[in-house]
Amino acid sequence: MTTNYTETFITASADSTATAGTTPTKAGTVAQIQHALLLAHPYHFTSDDLLFEVHAIRNHIAQKDREQARAAFFAKSQACLRASPLVKQFGWGIHHDAKAKIAAYGVETDAYRSFCGSKELKTMAGMRSRRAG
Repeated sequence: MTTNYTETFITASADSTATAGTTPTKAGTVAQIQHALLLAHPYHFTSDDLLFEVHAIRNHIAQKDREQARAAFFAKSQACLRASPLVKQFGWGIHHDAKAKIAAYGVETDAYRSFCGSKELKTMAGMRSRRAG
Protein backbone atom coordinates (compact mmCIF):
# COMPACT_ATOMS: atom_id res chain seq x y z
CA MET A 1 0.00 0.00 0.00
CA THR A 2 1.30 3.43 -0.88
CA THR A 3 0.60 6.92 0.45
CA ASN A 4 1.71 8.51 -2.82
CA TYR A 5 -0.62 10.63 -4.92
CA THR A 6 -0.06 12.23 -8.31
CA GLU A 7 -1.40 15.57 -9.55
CA THR A 8 -2.98 16.18 -6.14
CA PHE A 9 -3.03 19.06 -3.67
CA ILE A 10 -3.72 18.44 0.01
CA THR A 11 -5.06 21.60 1.61
CA ALA A 12 -4.60 22.67 5.20
CA SER A 13 -7.22 21.12 7.47
CA ALA A 14 -10.52 22.96 7.71
CA ASP A 15 -10.10 23.32 11.47
CA SER A 16 -6.51 24.60 11.30
CA THR A 17 -6.21 28.05 12.86
CA ALA A 18 -2.94 28.84 11.06
CA THR A 19 -3.11 31.88 8.79
CA ALA A 20 0.33 31.21 7.30
CA GLY A 21 2.69 28.27 6.96
CA THR A 22 4.61 28.28 10.23
CA THR A 23 7.81 26.51 11.21
CA PRO A 24 7.38 23.78 13.83
CA THR A 25 9.87 24.62 16.58
CA LYS A 26 9.96 21.49 18.73
CA ALA A 27 13.08 19.61 17.59
CA GLY A 28 12.76 15.96 16.63
CA THR A 29 8.99 15.98 16.13
CA VAL A 30 7.34 14.56 13.03
CA ALA A 31 6.24 18.09 12.09
CA GLN A 32 9.70 19.61 12.51
CA ILE A 33 11.46 16.87 10.53
CA GLN A 34 8.86 16.84 7.73
CA HIS A 35 9.08 20.62 7.47
CA ALA A 36 12.89 20.68 7.40
CA LEU A 37 13.07 17.97 4.72
CA LEU A 38 10.35 19.44 2.50
CA LEU A 39 11.67 22.98 2.60
CA ALA A 40 15.27 21.89 2.02
CA HIS A 41 14.34 19.45 -0.77
CA PRO A 42 11.11 20.41 -2.58
CA TYR A 43 9.99 17.80 -5.11
CA HIS A 44 12.74 15.40 -4.02
CA PHE A 45 10.66 12.99 -1.91
CA THR A 46 7.50 11.05 -2.60
CA SER A 47 5.07 10.82 0.28
CA ASP A 48 6.27 7.28 1.00
CA ASP A 49 9.90 8.45 0.95
CA LEU A 50 9.18 11.33 3.33
CA LEU A 51 7.20 9.22 5.80
CA PHE A 52 9.92 6.58 5.92
CA GLU A 53 12.75 9.13 6.14
CA VAL A 54 11.08 10.76 9.16
CA HIS A 55 10.63 7.32 10.75
CA ALA A 56 14.29 6.44 10.07
CA ILE A 57 15.58 9.72 11.51
CA ARG A 58 13.42 9.52 14.63
CA ASN A 59 14.40 5.89 15.23
CA HIS A 60 18.10 6.31 14.38
CA ILE A 61 18.00 3.65 11.65
CA ALA A 62 21.42 3.26 10.06
CA GLN A 63 21.68 3.63 6.29
CA LYS A 64 22.74 -0.04 5.93
CA ASP A 65 19.54 -1.16 7.70
CA ARG A 66 17.11 1.05 5.84
CA GLU A 67 16.01 -1.29 3.05
CA GLN A 68 14.84 -3.94 5.51
CA ALA A 69 13.40 -1.30 7.87
CA ARG A 70 11.46 0.30 5.02
CA ALA A 71 9.90 -3.04 4.10
CA ALA A 72 8.87 -3.57 7.73
CA PHE A 73 7.55 0.02 7.99
CA PHE A 74 5.30 -0.36 4.94
CA ALA A 75 4.20 -3.88 5.92
CA LYS A 76 1.75 -1.99 8.17
CA SER A 77 -0.60 0.54 6.65
CA GLN A 78 0.56 4.16 7.03
CA ALA A 79 -1.50 7.34 7.16
CA CYS A 80 -1.07 9.58 4.13
CA LEU A 81 0.03 13.20 4.38
CA ARG A 82 -3.59 14.33 4.86
CA ALA A 83 -2.83 13.43 8.50
CA SER A 84 0.48 15.33 8.62
CA PRO A 85 0.81 17.83 11.45
CA LEU A 86 2.00 20.33 8.83
CA VAL A 87 -1.47 20.16 7.25
CA LYS A 88 -3.43 19.82 10.49
CA GLN A 89 -1.71 22.45 12.65
CA PHE A 90 0.96 24.46 10.89
CA GLY A 91 -0.79 25.94 7.84
CA TRP A 92 0.82 24.03 4.99
CA GLY A 93 -0.64 22.47 1.87
CA ILE A 94 1.21 19.65 0.11
CA HIS A 95 1.45 19.42 -3.67
CA HIS A 96 2.06 16.05 -5.32
CA ASP A 97 3.32 16.44 -8.89
CA ALA A 98 2.93 14.08 -11.87
CA LYS A 99 5.83 11.94 -10.58
CA ALA A 100 4.38 11.83 -7.02
CA LYS A 101 7.15 14.14 -5.76
CA ILE A 102 6.01 16.58 -3.07
CA ALA A 103 6.53 20.13 -1.85
CA ALA A 104 4.88 22.21 0.88
CA TYR A 105 3.27 25.64 0.45
CA GLY A 106 2.04 27.97 3.18
CA VAL A 107 -1.65 28.89 3.11
CA GLU A 108 -0.71 32.55 2.68
CA THR A 109 1.14 32.02 -0.62
CA ASP A 110 -0.01 32.69 -4.17
CA ALA A 111 1.11 29.15 -5.07
CA TYR A 112 -1.20 27.66 -2.40
CA ARG A 113 -4.16 29.65 -3.74
CA SER A 114 -3.28 28.67 -7.30
CA PHE A 115 -3.14 24.97 -6.43
CA CYS A 116 -6.51 25.24 -4.65
CA GLY A 117 -8.10 26.69 -7.78
CA SER A 118 -6.41 24.39 -10.28
CA LYS A 119 -8.63 22.31 -12.55
CA GLU A 120 -5.66 20.01 -13.35
CA LEU A 121 -5.23 18.84 -9.74
CA LYS A 122 -7.32 16.69 -7.48
CA THR A 123 -7.83 18.67 -4.26
CA MET A 124 -8.13 16.85 -0.95
CA ALA A 125 -8.66 18.44 2.45
CA GLY A 126 -6.26 17.68 5.25
CA MET A 127 -7.76 15.65 8.06
CA ARG A 128 -9.30 17.56 10.92
CA SER A 129 -7.47 17.74 14.21
CA ARG A 130 -10.73 17.44 16.14
CA ARG A 131 -13.95 15.63 15.49
CA ALA A 132 -16.71 17.85 14.17
CA GLY A 133 -19.13 18.49 17.00
